[in-house]
Amino acid sequence: MSYSPSLSSNFNDTKNRSKLISSSGMCSFCTEECTGTCELGLAAVRGSQTVYPTNTGANQVASEKQYPIDYSHFNINGHCFGAHGTRPVYEKATIYDVKLERSYGIENEVKLALPFMLPAVIKLNWKDYFAGAAMAGVCAVIGEGSPSKDPDLEYTDGKITKFEMLGEMFDAFNKYYRGYGQIILQCNVEDDMQGLPEYAIENHGCEAIEFKFGQSAKGVQPARLCKGGYEEALKKHAAGLIVRPDPSTDEMRKKHEDGCCPNFYAYDRLPLWNTKFMINRVNELRDMGLKNVYFKCAGYDPHDMETVLRIAALAGVDMVTFDGAGGGSGYSPNKMMNEWALPTVCMEVAVADIVNRLEDEGLDMPAITITGGIATEDQAYKALALGEGHVTAIGMCRASMAAAMAGKKIGDMIKTGDVPERYKQYGSTVQEIFADLPDLRYIYGKEADNFPAGAIGVFSYLNKMAFGLKHFAALNRKFDIDLVDTSDLIPLTRDARELLNGEWFDY
Repeated sequence: MSYSPSLSSNFNDTKNRSKLISSSGMCSFCTEECTGTCELGLAAVRGSQTVYPTNTGANQVASEKQYPIDYSHFNINGHCFGAHGTRPVYEKATIYDVKLERSYGIENEVKLALPFMLPAVIKLNWKDYFAGAAMAGVCAVIGEGSPSKDPDLEYTDGKITKFEMLGEMFDAFNKYYRGYGQIILQCNVEDDMQGLPEYAIENHGCEAIEFKFGQSAKGVQPARLCKGGYEEALKKHAAGLIVRPDPSTDEMRKKHEDGCCPNFYAYDRLPLWNTKFMINRVNELRDMGLKNVYFKCAGYDPHDMETVLRIAALAGVDMVTFDGAGGGSGYSPNKMMNEWALPTVCMEVAVADIVNRLEDEGLDMPAITITGGIATEDQAYKALALGEGHVTAIGMCRASMAAAMAGKKIGDMIKTGDVPERYKQYGSTVQEIFADLPDLRYIYGKEADNFPAGAIGVFSYLNKMAFGLKHFAALNRKFDIDLVDTSDLIPLTRDARELLNGEWFDY
């Protein structure tokens, strides 16, 4: 059998027409009359552009591969005696008394009301995504390449001098900030080279920046087609982007005059950061007033993840987020999304082992966030347990954005009187239908009744996640989430048992 998807995908609205050959993903019966409904047919027409999802825009993109091991290979343990983290009395040993708050930070403490993080995104309903994070008391990250979202963006000598939309991004979170969480600005190599950190600190009071090693779960940056052809390629080249082929050469100028230019692609640089550079960069930004520094790393080879953690320890980074295969929300090569990187559960085991070894060397480790396809409370609990006390937060990007989009859509329908059929049993107003709104009203007062429905949706989703975590923790008689560990997990398969026993990786 094959774990990989066939040559059909929601990435690009393709499909197979007959029984599949598992080794290739092709139809077993291929005819010359076919108009090319599969990925091969699409590639015959759209060529190299089909390395990337063609069905992008108002949607999210994640892996379609069925990985042979994931968090479902574990069940959650349970106990019926004792109480840890609270007094063993009926009034204290309840699900409501499970402590979920956490904190981290080297020079500036950041408190989390819940052990969650909303990873980097700057697409779809980002305003409610950030707002809901603030309401829930967790961190949210503004995704890489954020300057490209501002139509009025201005550069001077390759540096950002006007990016007013950034203020809207920060305000989406800060408007609802209640002492928990933080809004974090992510920077890739291009963002950093264009002076985004300095601009954000000086002009918008940015307090936290996340440096991104690679393209998160996607590994490398995408090559974006210059749809405007030669003129657009020249403009991007002049702005300092890598454009291939180089439009500024005499050869390309002549080809343009002859009407024979090839496709031009703009390509963001891969990070070539090292320990010395990152230590100096972090110190520069802290001297400017930056309070917290974060790293983002995908499920690379364990030696690379170890290097990232070493740099983080030496540079005094507050938190590192590790993003495993299976998650994702952005513009990524189809096969890279499916076939590249360590699956989240395997990546986490490697990270926990690396942290143990580096701590034995005397290095002070940053807080750790694990993300990558996690969407339910059982997955989050298992991820916290598998981290053996090293995981501070669980990242949930696509799921939280789904809640932001669903909440907004339902709220808009309620406003027009078109209440979805399944919710009519609860009432006809936002106040009647959104069940966790009273919890928001308790925190913010009656003004919560006017909060955006999409943000209420994010808050409600995270509230559900937290309530589920409390049930699992209480089931294991652990009334502080800090006490969760691998004794809370039951491996269901040989692979899961070997992974739990440290038999997967050879360093």
